[in-house]
Amino acid sequence: MSMPIRLRSFALALPLILRSAFGAPQSTLDPAGPAAKYISNLSWIVYMTFCVVGVIMWILLAWASTRRKGSFDHHEPVDIEDGHSWIFIGGLVIPFVILATIFVLGLNTMAAFPVHDGGHVHPEIRVTGRQWWWDVEYVSGPIEAHFRTANEIHIPVGRPVDIELLSTDVIHSFWVPRLHGKEDLVPGQPNVIRIEADQPGSYPGQCAEYCGAQHAHMMLSVVAQSPSDYETWAAGQRNPFAQPVNDQQMRGQQLFRAKPCALCHTIRGTDAQGTVGPDLTHIGSRQGIAANMLANNPANLAAWVTHAQALKPASQMPNVSQFTGDELQALVAYLQSLK
Repeated sequence: MSMPIRLRSFALALPLILRSAFGAPQSTLDPAGPAAKYISNLSWIVYMTFCVVGVIMWILLAWASTRRKGSFDHHEPVDIEDGHSWIFIGGLVIPFVILATIFVLGLNTMAAFPVHDGGHVHPEIRVTGRQWWWDVEYVSGPIEAHFRTANEIHIPVGRPVDIELLSTDVIHSFWVPRLHGKEDLVPGQPNVIRIEADQPGSYPGQCAEYCGAQHAHMMLSVVAQSPSDYETWAAGQRNPFAQPVNDQQMRGQQLFRAKPCALCHTIRGTDAQGTVGPDLTHIGSRQGIAANMLANNPANLAAWVTHAQALKPASQMPNVSQFTGDELQALVAYLQSLK
C-alpha cells in the first residue's frame, strides 16, 4: 500500500482513536461485564507492579548518576565471589518471581470465564469477520426467526450470550474491552466467546488483529438493552423491509434495484439478494455505516455511496457514480427509511 494511502487512512482513523479515548471509553480498567472484571483486576495488578518496578529503577538510576566520580575509580576484581549476589537477586530472582506470579494469575483469570459449561454450544449469534466489516447473524430459535445485520450487536442485559466467531478471509480478532478479552476469528476454526453486560449502554469494540489495509476502520458496537427493549428490537429486525411512504422513497427503491447496489446487498423481501456486502434490510436503524467508521446520517451515506474508495481505500465497496443529484437524494432517503 502506498504511503499517501497509509497517511490518509491514519488521518481518517485519528478522530476515531481520540473519540475512543475520550468520548467512548474502551478501557479494560472500566469493566461492564463479569469477564471484563476479571481482566480488569489482573490489569490493575500488572499496571501497579509496573509502576512500582519503574519507580525503583528510576531511583537506582538517579542514585547511580549522582554518585561522586571518585567512587567509580576503584572496584573489586570482576571474578571476586563476594558482593555480587545482588546481581543474581535483582537480575534473575525478582524478575522471575514477578513474571511467574503474573503468569499464574493470568491462567486463573482465563479459567474464571470459560466460554461454555461443557457439552455442545448453541450460540445465539454468529459473527463472521470480513475485510473489513462484521457480518452478524442471529441464529437462535427456529430458522424463520433468524435474521442478519452488520457491525452492530444487540444483547439483553444481565445474562450471558454465546457468540460463534468465524472468518472468511484472514485472521481477525473480536475485542470489546469493557465486556471481555480478545478472541481470534480464524479461517476454518470456529471459536466461541461468551459476553455479558451488567447495564444498558453502547460498548465500542474493534478488530484487534492486523487484517489488512483497513484494519483500523474495522469497528463494531455492542448495544446492551433491557430484556424487553431487546425483544422489541429483535422483533423489528425479523420484519421485512419498510415500504416506501412517499414518491422520493419509491424512486430510491427503484434505483436501488436497478443499479449495482442490488448485486452486492440484500434487502429481505425484495429481489435484492446480494451477499458480498452487509444486509441493508434495516440499515436506517443502525448507529454507523462503513463498519462504524462514519455516523449513519444522510450526508455520510451519500458520500459513502459515491466516494467509498476515497473514504476507505481498498474496501470492496466501489465508487458508484451513476447517480444524478436528485437520484442520490432519493436513494439516500430510501435507505434512511429502512428501520
